[in-house]
Amino acid sequence: MGVVDDLIQAREVFERREWVAADATPAASGDLVGNDFDNLGTAAFLLGRKNDCVLAYQRAYDSHLEAGDPLSAVRSAYFLAMELFTNGEPAVASGWVSRGARLLDEHGYDVVERGYLLVLATFRHIVAAEWDEAITVGAQVTEYGRRFRDPDLLAMGLSNEGRLALHSGRVAQGLAMLDEAMVGIAGGEVSPIFAGEIYCSMIEACQEVSDFGRAAAWTQALSTWCDSQPGLLSFTGQCAVHRGQIMRLHGAYAEALDEFERATQRYLAAGTPEPAGFALAERGEVLRIQGEYAAAESAYTDAVSHGYDPQPGLALLWLARGRESAAVGAMQRLLAEPRDPIQRTQVIPAAVDILIQVGRTEEAAPLIQEMRATVRGIDCDALQAMANCAAGHLLLAKGDAAEALPELRRAARLWTRLSAPYDAARCRVLVGRALRALGDEQSAISELSAARRALADLGAAPAERAAAQLVEPAAPGGLTPREIEVLRLVAAGRTNPEIAAMLVLSEKTVARHLSNIFTKINVTSRTAAAAFAFENRVV
Repeated sequence: MGVVDDLIQAREVFERREWVAADATPAASGDLVGNDFDNLGTAAFLLGRKNDCVLAYQRAYDSHLEAGDPLSAVRSAYFLAMELFTNGEPAVASGWVSRGARLLDEHGYDVVERGYLLVLATFRHIVAAEWDEAITVGAQVTEYGRRFRDPDLLAMGLSNEGRLALHSGRVAQGLAMLDEAMVGIAGGEVSPIFAGEIYCSMIEACQEVSDFGRAAAWTQALSTWCDSQPGLLSFTGQCAVHRGQIMRLHGAYAEALDEFERATQRYLAAGTPEPAGFALAERGEVLRIQGEYAAAESAYTDAVSHGYDPQPGLALLWLARGRESAAVGAMQRLLAEPRDPIQRTQVIPAAVDILIQVGRTEEAAPLIQEMRATVRGIDCDALQAMANCAAGHLLLAKGDAAEALPELRRAARLWTRLSAPYDAARCRVLVGRALRALGDEQSAISELSAARRALADLGAAPAERAAAQLVEPAAPGGLTPREIEVLRLVAAGRTNPEIAAMLVLSEKTVARHLSNIFTKINVTSRTAAAAFAFENRVV
């Protein structure tokens, strides 16, 4: 087979998205034209061969100019600049953007290629946190895509606009834009590099707003898309991470760990260490839930070494290992850093948990108010569940079990609807504690036992142990089971006559039990006894 036949075959396999075969085109052949070099650049990008990608797009740029086709040269410059930006070479990338802009200015063209250069401008504004500029330029990208009927540009413009809308609090509008962007991808209208970028951006956005239904649906679509392209490396790391996140949500921890390990290896093979750090942090989350604290800390440490900050998971691990001041310090730093409202919803629930557990409930209250304000009007079960659970937890810690109970029940129902067994079980533990504080011991045991079984089935050892202690508590202070019952009702604010009626005892017997309790736990007032009960998790 001659060079010309090889070239024809290479073009055919490129159209079939067989990237390994497409990458085998004889690049040194004098028969290649600009589009052939563009194809080589695309294949090299998708195979994770960064240097080959850059060289191919450079040759494409030169070839297009030699052929008198400056517009195609601008497109080559766009892909070249995007690859260089991704590889951490912004100065060189900016030079190629300037070259493309100069070509357009020299010819005075009002063409779709100007929209491509605006995509890069949008990314630069986002990196610089210039949000108003990013929103303005992002809208211009979408307008170019619509006006020139360019599927790639339209999808990218909508994707960027959608994410910016999410971060400015316009969640419904943002998700609608993202859905529209995905229409072109699902229909096969969008080219591979743009499709992969938008798939991953869409799923990341869904994770950020905790829209797990959309995230799961598009993760499955991304997996199918990746599997249909032999040899594909780019985007497969993100795909594995997203699969792992959905598996973790559903309690499939062993499978999630495998996916995060696969993602780490693919990111490293593609030469992208920071995303590998993200995958390592996600692995640490699963290990923390399982109670594998040493392995979790190792995963978090590896994430840091790859340039990724694994918070708030690491702070929760520190709290679990008794490092309360470190956990609080980390959360205070995270809350002080500039974040938009949606980003803060990923931090606030962990911050509330930590503050409540270290007894700093007053600091948690304004965070819950902020969370409620953010999720109000957003149709997202997971965000609402987070807000309800945090509010209920705080109310319970402050001794208001009656107000806490409906908040916690709603959170548990929402997590169950989302098939999130770990989060649902943790809420049910709090429901059980609230019922116990209200004097409904049998219902409390029922809730706590169900939560304990669910956590045991998941292999969530630390949470299961905590639930077990509530089901069969080791009596603090040497208290008898009956004294524990009396103390719980005292902590719930019940009077001696009320306790007597609820436990079918005489008031004299209740008074005797209360006297014994005071002696055993060394307190002199009902208030101090209630504080002891909360500190020792009797309620």
